[in-house]
Amino acid sequence: MDSSQKQGTKSYIVFFISVILCGAIGIWGVIDPEQMAGAALGMTGFALKSLDWFFLLLCTGFLILSVYMAFGPYGHIRLGKDEDRPEFSTLSWLSMLFAAGMGAGLIFWGVAEPMYHYLSPPGISGKTPEAARMAMIITNLHWGLHAWSIYAICALVIAYFSFRKETPSLISSPIQAEFGCKHRGLWCHTADIVGVLAVIFGLAGSLTMGVLQVRAGLGEVFNVPANDWVSIIILALMTMMFMISASTGIDKGIKILSNINMIIAVTILLIIMFAGPTLFIMEIFITSIGDYFSSLINISFKLYPYKDLTGWTSGWTLTYLIWWLAWGPFVGIFIARISRGRTIREFMIGVVLIPTLFSILWFAAFGGTALYIEMFGGGGLAEIVLEDVSKALFALFTWFPLPEVLSVLALILIFVFLVTSADSGTFVVSMMTSHGNLNPSTSLKLIWGIIIGVLTAGTVLTGSVTVAKAMAITGAIPFSLILILQIIAFLRTIRKEKLSQQSEMSQYNAQG
Repeated sequence: MDSSQKQGTKSYIVFFISVILCGAIGIWGVIDPEQMAGAALGMTGFALKSLDWFFLLLCTGFLILSVYMAFGPYGHIRLGKDEDRPEFSTLSWLSMLFAAGMGAGLIFWGVAEPMYHYLSPPGISGKTPEAARMAMIITNLHWGLHAWSIYAICALVIAYFSFRKETPSLISSPIQAEFGCKHRGLWCHTADIVGVLAVIFGLAGSLTMGVLQVRAGLGEVFNVPANDWVSIIILALMTMMFMISASTGIDKGIKILSNINMIIAVTILLIIMFAGPTLFIMEIFITSIGDYFSSLINISFKLYPYKDLTGWTSGWTLTYLIWWLAWGPFVGIFIARISRGRTIREFMIGVVLIPTLFSILWFAAFGGTALYIEMFGGGGLAEIVLEDVSKALFALFTWFPLPEVLSVLALILIFVFLVTSADSGTFVVSMMTSHGNLNPSTSLKLIWGIIIGVLTAGTVLTGSVTVAKAMAITGAIPFSLILILQIIAFLRTIRKEKLSQQSEMSQYNAQG
C-alpha cells in the first residue's frame, strides 16, 4: 500500500469513528436530554474537583510558553517558508480569529459575569467596592491571556508543522512527525478522533448558550415565547445559514461574516461607551489593565485550598480554562489555517495580546455599565442576572436610548457570531477528517454541519447553561494529554531547527 492509500485509509478511520460517536451522542441527547446531561455533568464534575491543580498549572504553562515564544529566540521564525507572506490583511485576520475564538461568549457574559462576581466574589464580601474590583479581575482572568494563550499555542503547533514542515493539518501530525506512528497508528488515530470530539462538544455547548440568548432576546423584544420549539427553530435557521456559508469557502463566507461581526460589535461597543457612563467605563478599563496585569502571577496559581471554595473554583475558573482547552483544536487549526506567512512573534502578539485588550475593554463597557447601574443607579440588574443570565444584556439595553434598536442589533450580532463559529468549526472538523485537507469538500462540511446541529439540539433541549458548559468541556479532559505530547514534539522540533540554523551560520562564517 503506497503512502497516499495509507493516508486515505487513516482519513476514513477517523471520519467513520468520529461520525458514529458524535451521531450516537447527538441522538441520545435528542431522545433523552436529561440522561445525557447527567452523564456530562458527572464526567466533568470529577475532573474539576480532583484535577484542579493539573488544569490550572497546564493553562498557566500555556501563558508562560506564549511569552517565551513571542520574545524568545524563535520569534523571527516564519510560519511557512521564509519567503511566504500573510494571505489575509491584519484586520481581516484579527476579525476571523476573534469571531471564531469567543465572540458569542463575550456577548453572552459581557454583562452577567462581572455582576455574578460582584454579588458573590470568592473569599470576600459581595456588593462592595472591593467586590466590584475583584469582579473585573476575575472576569479578565477567565477571558484574557490564559484563554488566548491556549488558542495561540494550539494554533502555533499546527501552523508550524503544517506550513514549515509541510505535514497535514491534523492533531496527530506533530506527534507523528517527532515520535513516529509506525506500528502505533492507533495512537495517531486516537489523537485525531479525540480532537474531533473536543471540537464537536465544545461547539455544541457554546452554540446552545447562544441559542438560549437569542431566544431570550426575542422574548424581550418581540414577546416570543421561550419554549423548546422556538429554540429548535432558531437552531434550524442557524444550521441552514452556516451550512450555506460553509459551502462558499473560507475566503468568502467566514471572512465576510467575520468582518460584519466586528463592524456590528464595535458599533454596539461605542454606543455603550459614549451613551453610557463614559468616564466610569474608561476609568474601569484603565484600572482593569493595571489590576489584571499586576495580579496576574497570583491569580494564575490560585486555588483557595485554605477555604471551602472548591465549588466556586470548579464552577468558574476551571470550567472556563478547560472550555478553552476544548476549543483549542478547533480554534487552533482554524487560526493556523489563516495565519500562514506570519512570524511567530507577530503571530503571538496578534493572537494573544490584542484580543485580550479588546476583551478587557468589552467587559469594562458592558460589565462596568452594569456595575455602575447597580452601585450608583437604580439597580435591578442583579436580580435579572440571577433569574436568567441570558436576559442580562437585553436588560442593560433598557437603560439606554432606543433599547429596541440595540436589542435587534445584538440579536443580529449573536446570530452571526454563532453562524461564524459553527461555520469555522464545520470547516475545521472537515479538515480533521479528510487528512488535513486545507479545502475540504462541500459534502463533508454538510455532513458535519448536520451532526453539529443534531448534537446541539440535544443540549438545547436541556435548557440549562450549566449543562451547556459541561458539554463544552467534556472533550477537553482527554484532549489535554494529547496537547502535552504536541507541545513536547513542537519544542523538540523547533529546537533542532534553531540548532541547525546556528550550525549553518557557523560554517558560513568559518568559510568566509
